[in-house]
Amino acid sequence: MRINELKRKLQRGETVIGPFMCASHASFVEVVGLAGFDFAILDMEHGPLEVETVEDLCRAAHGVNLTPIVRVRKNDGPQIQRALDIGSGGVQVPQIETRTDAEAAVRGAKYQPWGMRGLSFYTRAGDYTLNGVSGLTDKLNDEQMLIVHVEGKRGLDNLDEIVQVPNVDVIFLGPYDLSQSFGIPGQVDDPRVVKGMEEATEKIRAAGKIAGTFAGDVGRAKRWMDLGVQYISISVDLGIFGDACKGLVAQLRG
Repeated sequence: MRINELKRKLQRGETVIGPFMCASHASFVEVVGLAGFDFAILDMEHGPLEVETVEDLCRAAHGVNLTPIVRVRKNDGPQIQRALDIGSGGVQVPQIETRTDAEAAVRGAKYQPWGMRGLSFYTRAGDYTLNGVSGLTDKLNDEQMLIVHVEGKRGLDNLDEIVQVPNVDVIFLGPYDLSQSFGIPGQVDDPRVVKGMEEATEKIRAAGKIAGTFAGDVGRAKRWMDLGVQYISISVDLGIFGDACKGLVAQLRG
């Protein structure tokens, strides 16, 4: 099985960067890896991707030393299991609001003794049994990451308990859903949203956990990096492509 270099970087205290990805063509994933990003979040929550396509995108990612992370649609054991069985480097689980939610995500993502993930070795994650299965569940528990989204006021209110849940690798603060929970959808720079995220970042780091978030542009990303956020999702593949296209058109017609 594959060594998760993304997890190693985070454990060394490095900051890692990568976009969300909705496009279904493997070339987009290859470009992201060749460009030097650390990871790509293959988005099954807001994008149109299905698991068969995502499995092939994972293959493309591994071909260019890019760690594929899969965001599932909800905190659901079978969805989490499938996202990991296809051989991804980890899973992102949305809408974690309580300690109970976080514990449920761990149960879905981890094998015994940490969880109750459904067990089959005839998967891409298990190398289809061709490299042996002895100790494999322990290895997968160690290598495949669990990233949970705290993205609402209720989640912030319960963060002191959420950060105590073991076997969660990253606590990801979702600014857009958080802005919506404050009644100001999309206003991610509003002082209430920023303050909530700053205070949450401090709590996450004080608990010895890794903080993550989304940034729509480089300026926002650097600001969160300066505050100690290690796992930075920067923009979305189609947005990056769209901005590049608009820029070219503006230059040629300007």
